[in-house]
Amino acid sequence: MEPNAYPRVPFTWEPVEPRKPLPIYPPPEPLESLPALPSPPRKPIFDAPYTLSTHVFPAAYLRTTRLAPEPPLPPPNASKEERKRAIAEVQRQLTALRTSKVTEGYPRLLWNCVNRRIWEPTLGLLLASPAASVIDEVWCWESVQHGDAALINAHMASGIFDWQDNGRDIANFLLHFLPKAATSDPLPTHLPRVSREETGLRIKNGYKDRKFVAVGHSYGGCTSALAAHLYPALFSALILLDPVIAKPFEHDPKDRPVDLAAAALNRRETWPSREEALQSFKRNPFFQIWDPAVVQVYVDCGTYITKDATGKEVAKLKMTSMQEAVVFSEVHTEYEVFQRMVTLDERIPLRWVMPGRPGAQEIGGPGASKFRVWVRPANSTNCRIKGAGHLIPQEAPRELAEELSRYLLYLFSTPTSYRKANL
Repeated sequence: MEPNAYPRVPFTWEPVEPRKPLPIYPPPEPLESLPALPSPPRKPIFDAPYTLSTHVFPAAYLRTTRLAPEPPLPPPNASKEERKRAIAEVQRQLTALRTSKVTEGYPRLLWNCVNRRIWEPTLGLLLASPAASVIDEVWCWESVQHGDAALINAHMASGIFDWQDNGRDIANFLLHFLPKAATSDPLPTHLPRVSREETGLRIKNGYKDRKFVAVGHSYGGCTSALAAHLYPALFSALILLDPVIAKPFEHDPKDRPVDLAAAALNRRETWPSREEALQSFKRNPFFQIWDPAVVQVYVDCGTYITKDATGKEVAKLKMTSMQEAVVFSEVHTEYEVFQRMVTLDERIPLRWVMPGRPGAQEIGGPGASKFRVWVRPANSTNCRIKGAGHLIPQEAPRELAEELSRYLLYLFSTPTSYRKANL
């Protein structure tokens, strides 16, 4: 591998005591009804000898947080000042909900989806690269309030969400629903639960016929790392793309340079059509630095056609601005996962892929990246993607695909380690 972008620098921090996660298992069977896929089957945007399919399965049954009503947003006819005051009150309520560390365990039936969405441009390039020879399958994850999963779970939308549950949901999938082996045969839309014997073997020994590599960005990187800490035997490698994993008490959430929850609450989520949504994004400076192919698939797969209050068809984001703000209101897990990284199984190769654009904001504040990539020094490497900020998959899919290809070949193409990987 090439030299590390950030050389190792010793450092210390004030430790935190991570909460003990709840047990991880799906809801009792049989389930009374199974949800239909909100979006019809589609072909991927790339041409490669892979089949795209979407699958649904129940999330971990016990939830860390209770079901709480979403705070009300201001009405559409509110004045600018009224809207500002109302959003500030929503933020206050969301923050108050997230200060609790109670994890009693609340039974609730939610669903996850696995498919390919914003990652498609990167996947298309990766699966056309030399690393395609070591990739059998790619499973792309949707948290319970993202994408099609958000539509399925809309009736259970809550004003509080703990990132710990997304890590638990990832582990739930890997333990109970990921098929035993890769296959070119079609799989059912609703993935069946593997046997309890198989789950027991996975917990103890990992997968018999798979090598599983997790690639997680931002929130997904944080929660993938949590899942790897909880069940290390399942993971053959962990690739973290600027994960939201912050040195404890590096910064106070209220002192962050960008209030992401406020930005989410102020975002537009409905347009007269998908084409008008696309044109709106193209005019927005935030999206202008995204790769055009990512913007297009974001519109195609991140919106759905529904009817407004007047009965007129509109295009609307699958993840509501409120649910995006709820996710951004997290105050615990990013610090707890940082602490857990210290004891992450050293058998798991750890690769940090970091922003390389000069002046890009750093999670944890200026200068924090050079420390956090070495929170677990053993078996760790890092690199920087030139020209990209935090949104690496959106801004630099080609460069990211090249990096993933190099690293996967490094891991799996040697005579002693060659075996196809499941991302």
